Parts: sequence; structure tokens; C-alpha cells
Amino acid sequence: MFGTISDPPPEHRRGLSGAGIARRIAAPPGHARTPQASMKASIRQRLDRSIDRFEEVGRLLADPATAGGSNEFRELSMEYARLTPLAERYRDFRELESEREAAAQLSADSDPQMRQLGAEEVIRLEQALAVGELELRRLLMPKDPRDERNIYLEIRAGTGGDEAAIFAGDLLRMYARYAERRGWQVETISENPGEHGGFREVICRVIGSGVFSRLKFESGTHRVQRVPATEAQGRIHTSAVTVAILPELDELDSIDINPADLRIDTFRASGAGGQHVNKTDSAVRMTHLPTGIVVECQDERSQHKNRSRAMSLLRAKLLAAEQEKREAAQAQSRKLQVGSGDRSERIRTYNFPQGRVTDHRINLTLYQIEEIMDGRLDELIEPLLQEHQAELLADETG
Repeated sequence: MFGTISDPPPEHRRGLSGAGIARRIAAPPGHARTPQASMKASIRQRLDRSIDRFEEVGRLLADPATAGGSNEFRELSMEYARLTPLAERYRDFRELESEREAAAQLSADSDPQMRQLGAEEVIRLEQALAVGELELRRLLMPKDPRDERNIYLEIRAGTGGDEAAIFAGDLLRMYARYAERRGWQVETISENPGEHGGFREVICRVIGSGVFSRLKFESGTHRVQRVPATEAQGRIHTSAVTVAILPELDELDSIDINPADLRIDTFRASGAGGQHVNKTDSAVRMTHLPTGIVVECQDERSQHKNRSRAMSLLRAKLLAAEQEKREAAQAQSRKLQVGSGDRSERIRTYNFPQGRVTDHRINLTLYQIEEIMDGRLDELIEPLLQEHQAELLADETG
């Protein structure tokens, strides 16, 4: 589900001891692990606990009793990979602290030139330490447990008629190209083609490592401004397409659905697939009566497989609805709606005559519309991730 888990660094398979790992992180000789004024004691304690866990995981991975390929080995490898950047940054931070201490001693030297040199070095190191501490705080922030999950991508044509459907198809291609660049897979769950191209609605499952972490800010209304191919007088039209990103449920997620609350209909699938598709009632439409949520799946030839996929999508929608209710108050204070499936907010405008894309949540405008529509989305996604991290950091620091 999450791709191949790479083995830990070679030294672990050679049986590097915990002491060997500790030497990588420990402060230089002569400098004890004592709190410095530049960092709160509570933050340093959290860092020290994380490093202790990093060392413990290293010892467990080096233990021959931890069988390679087992679930335990896989989970430990993932944890080690997650903690490694923090351990390396903290090691660098401690080295900077040691350099600052040496510079402070130099700034008290009897030689005026040496004092000036030491004072200048203290200023430089203080600035580097401030940047380093901010990075460590960011690494300490709790990870969204859904970040590594696959997603359901729903794209629906909104206002704008045929042009909205055509743009829905353009957005699907954009996301499919982005998925291809990142080595993800895209599976079509259901589709409702537009009369003149594109889609009235299309639902896909995107599979790969970290899919939700990259696309969780795409939910909302995407507006397009351009001259439609059907426009004879060259007038610019404005249309809208809504996107919802729903994380796929983990096996541990519990959403109980009473079978009595479901209405399940079967029908003949439309679209590609040959004679078999047209002659078999393999497609499934599932309606959750208490909420009115309807899902369809017509991708597989097997009705059983379509039913299973439809149930997975329905569970994801019900969980997203519950989470949206719980987090509504908190979300109102934030610019970014994360993975709630919320379609109401206008998040982005694609202006083709001007060649620009504007993300209204962070006031970001890029004049790279061709590249973006070709799936080069990182220049949009990275600033959104940075804004989200800044909000989380602001919440944590009060």
C-alpha cells in the first residue's frame, strides 16, 4: 500500500551497537548535554526523548532477533526513517551550540581583535541557532496519521455547463500527470462523461506513498477563466469544478454501517470494456439512507469487487463527514481546509488568457499555467504545506 520499505543503513545490518549510534548524536567531547538559554527546557526534553527512541530503534534493528521482512521490522524501519532527520538536525544544532560557546569565550579575550572576531561569530551562530531551533520545532510537530494513506479523488463539474465538464477532464489529467511523476497509480472508480468531452463527475483512487500528504489541500472549488472551444465570438467564460480529497480508511478505522441503512442497486456499466460491460449488471450504486450519501463503482467486471470498492468509498465519505463536523470550529480559524472533502470554498483560479494560476488561500499567483496543467504541481503544493506547518507551529507556541 505504501510502497517498498527500504532497509536501514548498512551499519544496522552489521550489528552496530547502541553506543555506536549514540556517538553520532552525542555532543563533542567536553560538552555535556545541558540546556542552553536559546531553547526551552521542555523542547530540549522532547528532543532528548526522541533521540533516546532513535537509539533504541537502531538497537532493535541491529538485533538478529528482528527478522527482516517481518511486520515488526517494517514498522521499525519506518520509525527509524521518520526519526533520522530529527536526529541529524539535533546533532547539527548541538555542534552549533558548542561553537557558540567557544565564540563566547573568544569574545572575552584580552586581544581587542580577537574579541571583535568572537563577538561577530556569536552573532552569526545565534542566527544559525534560531533557524535550527525553528526547524527542530517543525520536525517535532505531530504528523498527520493520514499522510501516508491512499486517497479517493472526486472531481465534479459545477457551474458552466459543457465547459465545466471539459475542465473537469483537464483537472483529472493534471492530477494523473502529477501522480505519474511521483510514481503513483490512478484507478478509475466511476465516471459520468460530459456530452462534449470531459466529465460531469469522475471518481478515482490514487495509490502510492504519501498521496494524502501531498494532495490534502486540493479540496474545494477550482475556477477556470478561458474562451471555450464552443464559443464563436471569443468571449471569456468563467466555469467552476469542485474537487474532494478523501483519505482511504485504514484497517483500524471503525465505521459501523448497519446493512438496513443501505440501498444497493446494480446496473450495467457504461464506457469502455467491450460487450461484457454492456451485458452484465456489474456496476453498483450504494445509498446510505440516513445521510443520503450515494456512491457508485463500475470499474471492475465483477459485481463483488465493485460492491467492495463502493463500500470502501462510502466508509471514507462517512468518516470524512464525521471529522468535518468535529473540526469545523478549528477549521474556521485556518486558511487551509485539510482533507475534509469540503467543496464550498473557492480555492484556486486558472486564468488561461493571462497564463496564471492563483491560490486564494495564500495569495499565491504563478504565471505557469501550462506547466501546472501538465501536472507540475509542486510549486503550488510546497507553499501550501509550508503555510500549514507555520499555522501548526503558531498554535503550538501560542
